[in-house]
Amino acid sequence: MTKTFHIRSPLQGQLVSMTCAVGDSITPGTTIATLELMKMQHVVQSPVAGFVTDIGYAVGDLVEEASVLVSVRLDDTVTSEAAAEDPASTTIRAQDELQTARELTLDAARPDAFQRRQATGRRSARENIDDLIDENSFREIGQLVFAAQRARRSIDDLKKRTPADGLVAGLATINGAGATHNTDCVVLHYDYTVLAGTQGAMNHAKTDRLLAIADEGQRPVIFFTEGGGGRPGDVDVATLAGLHVPSFAALARLSGKVPLIGIASGYCFAGNAAFLGCCDVVIATQNTSIGMGGPAMIEGGGLGRVDAADVGPADVQFRNGVIDVLVEDDAAAVDAARRYLAFFQGDRTEWQRSDIDLDQSIPTNRLQVYDMRSVIAGIADADSVLELRAGFAPGMITAFATLAGRSIGIIANNPAHLAGAIEQDGADKAARFMQLCDAHGIPIVSLCDTPGIMVGTESEQKAQVRHASRLFVTGANLTVPLVSVIIRKAYGLGAMAMAGGGFHEAHTTIAWPSGEFGAMGIEGAVRLGYRKELEAITDTEARETEFRRRVDEAYERGKALNAAPYFEFDAVIQPSETRQWLIAALATHTADVRGRRPNVDTW
Repeated sequence: MTKTFHIRSPLQGQLVSMTCAVGDSITPGTTIATLELMKMQHVVQSPVAGFVTDIGYAVGDLVEEASVLVSVRLDDTVTSEAAAEDPASTTIRAQDELQTARELTLDAARPDAFQRRQATGRRSARENIDDLIDENSFREIGQLVFAAQRARRSIDDLKKRTPADGLVAGLATINGAGATHNTDCVVLHYDYTVLAGTQGAMNHAKTDRLLAIADEGQRPVIFFTEGGGGRPGDVDVATLAGLHVPSFAALARLSGKVPLIGIASGYCFAGNAAFLGCCDVVIATQNTSIGMGGPAMIEGGGLGRVDAADVGPADVQFRNGVIDVLVEDDAAAVDAARRYLAFFQGDRTEWQRSDIDLDQSIPTNRLQVYDMRSVIAGIADADSVLELRAGFAPGMITAFATLAGRSIGIIANNPAHLAGAIEQDGADKAARFMQLCDAHGIPIVSLCDTPGIMVGTESEQKAQVRHASRLFVTGANLTVPLVSVIIRKAYGLGAMAMAGGGFHEAHTTIAWPSGEFGAMGIEGAVRLGYRKELEAITDTEARETEFRRRVDEAYERGKALNAAPYFEFDAVIQPSETRQWLIAALATHTADVRGRRPNVDTW
């Protein structure tokens, strides 16, 4: 007996196609019709084999749910010559299209541009990112966007010529093995091979999206900022000047909340330089030129013509403090970024003690200069020190390091420059570094060897009063511990400034036996305090002998062992005991104070 099967509509909708006719043979999986509901199309396939005997609707008809679309005379022996359509074929085609679109954004799709980049000794944006991040961890955001200059080129041409609109950006993990937090990061890298790394509508939109993600998830930001600034003629920005771009404020608002790492290599001008300057740390390569305006802006402002390499070369920007870490090339810049970020990613489980003998680090002659950087290396874990702004303000040293695996910030006077006197730039450098440590919960170790704050008419012409006072205001408002170690000279306001405002303001103040204390430098105090007595001695040699006697007498009173009974500081220790004291002093500190400081000064 012949059996008939009715294929019913699974939903209400409009019949937009009927792909079978009366008399056709069909098999399970054969598409027989397509219905449309709310702009979405639903394919109806046969669940049975047989011959079509009746069709209930015509194309364009409104079909009710459960109504009969097609009647089929069942016949299991029927084999259709037409192969059943693979229901996954549409998905596979879409996946192929996605893969093709992605490949257009990769270096291999633009061999000429990639080779030109390599010829300059530079790496591509994607090569730098691959080197920076943990393997296979990059989740790219906005990979398929392209430049908005539609009036000039076709869409297909723009996709090929302006992949990712010149900004490769996304999320990735960095230093994931062993770190406890801050491993999931936002990474942005302008691509100089695309419109000279300029800023367009689409890459600004990507920047805004990623900075919002960084803010929401408290993710560190690593920003490679090479590029020429704003992109004139980006027709997607239908404004007079385009001054409502929120990207710069979005990055600036992250200051003090998350680590911000800026990397410059090559030319970095205008808006790109503004992004760089908002970062906590600036890492740059030797071939860098950084400026708030490039050659075109300089010439347009009537300031003459200048070569791009001469706008703000790396050696200039290193000496003036714009660049924190100056390195040889792109690979070294990426390595420095990973090292810097590690200080904000929790305690390290693997570390080694330095083999430097601190007990032998200070000369017996109190007037003989020594190497403060060697002292820092001896206190910190071996090979853990990363100095910042080494080319700027040579009288003050600022560095990150680890101590028994824990991140610390170090400020130190440099006795090799003006005996360690605190100048304007040095005060700014130390105060800003203390803000950075405070914002991210990193305790501070202060190594004091200073005759005081620099004085003199020339110094006052540079606003010394304001600059030096930053150390007091910043130190007095720290939320992290500051431990002060008196290495040698601790005189006057300068020594107080190095201790957070006063020796008892510091979490702990300890002194080495070489420490010496006073309201001002010994030699100056003797010259002022005994001026009449010294002037009364007419013989020059005898006057100098008396001066030296009184200096030695004053030093004897003010040296650490004799100053200790006055309890202006906590203890006199052997230099070799310093690590033990510091580790104990910081043992109870936790870094959960992020967000307490609203921002970190850019200077």
